[in-house]
Amino acid sequence: MKKYSYIGLSFVILVFGIIFIPKIVKRIKSGTVVQNERLDTNPNHKLGETGLVKIGPAPKFELTNQNGKKISNADYKGKVYLVEFFFSTCPSICPIMNRNMVEIQNDFFGNPNFGIASISINPEHDTSKVLKEHAEQIGVKSSNWHLLTGEKEYIFSIANKGFNLYAGENKNVEGGFEHSGLFALIDKNGNIRCRNDEFGNPILYYDGLDKKGVKAVKEDIKKLLNE
Repeated sequence: MKKYSYIGLSFVILVFGIIFIPKIVKRIKSGTVVQNERLDTNPNHKLGETGLVKIGPAPKFELTNQNGKKISNADYKGKVYLVEFFFSTCPSICPIMNRNMVEIQNDFFGNPNFGIASISINPEHDTSKVLKEHAEQIGVKSSNWHLLTGEKEYIFSIANKGFNLYAGENKNVEGGFEHSGLFALIDKNGNIRCRNDEFGNPILYYDGLDKKGVKAVKEDIKKLLNE
């Protein structure tokens, strides 16, 4: 019986080798060994002219900005823009993200093809009026920088399911909310874009708390504006 078991095992290994090894070799050569399910797997559309990776389409949204105006992803059509999740009373990472986002705004100020969407994860507090005051406090000048509010569960869905950027309530942390400190970069066609890391893997999002991350996203915004 052992003899037949060994023969059967050998046959399975042989079949595996015939079917899967050529595919593995192909993926190694193409640099797609590690793939996130959100990545565009179409080899003709994975990279743009800039060499930046296309992760996939950004989620659709419709929210209300600091001026009480309805703003959707369609308002950013034809623009390169950044998306972040924050809240105005955040005592920890948001002030750092605010400063870095203002720096990015100032670098591209006056360019009608660049915008920012800052989405509050505490919309019950962050009304349009509150966000307008917050915008003035942090130095929002661009007409294409919208601080957005809406229904809480809807916003959490955009963050957690749409962008896969964590946002949630936690009464045990200062401020009562937790969220990612990352910036999402969207191209003129509504696709999430990013660069590869030193190992050739997509970074997906840019660190909004780190100067290196801010430098990287500014470089890639310039590339996409020229794409």
